[in-house]
Amino acid sequence: MGRVTSHDDPGSPTALAALADAVREIEHHVAQAGWDAPVRVFALVRTQAALEAEPGLADQLDDAVLAAARENAWHLTSVEQEGLPPADDLEHLLAGLSWPAGVDGVAVTAERVVLPPAAEEAMPAAADEALAYLLAHPDRQDVRLAVGVLRGGGTWGAVRTRAHDADDQVGQGPDLVPGLADALRATLD
Repeated sequence: MGRVTSHDDPGSPTALAALADAVREIEHHVAQAGWDAPVRVFALVRTQAALEAEPGLADQLDDAVLAAARENAWHLTSVEQEGLPPADDLEHLLAGLSWPAGVDGVAVTAERVVLPPAAEEAMPAAADEALAYLLAHPDRQDVRLAVGVLRGGGTWGAVRTRAHDADDQVGQGPDLVPGLADALRATLD
């Protein structure tokens, strides 16, 4: 028997579509600032609930967003988090974050350098040598990851490469960066 879903189910197709929309909007917003950016973290809240809690928010949102929120109980608003605690790396930053129950999900953007699998296998084990190898490798790709998760629900990711830096060249899907999605989910537990 198929899974029964409701407008409150974070695993519903409606919730996943809202998450995908939010991650796409975040990725596009961050892309407008250009490359070589720091990690950015966003709380995701259902727009209807945010408007009920803070009616003045309606003055800050455009009419299209308000209309979408009226039509879709899972429409999400992203709230960028400022003043994040200092951390040595993304993993330590995420390990230090937690969210109140009113936050329906979380998203993060981060830039990384990736190599083809064959080049990765040849990478030196020592950290300083590995970094030099990575930065000098001719097949390296700079990528920006945007990954979001819903509390108790799905995940969505978007990946943009510096070499193909265009909105119509962004790869997307529910399981693009599973390790990062798992780390994000842990911040919601």
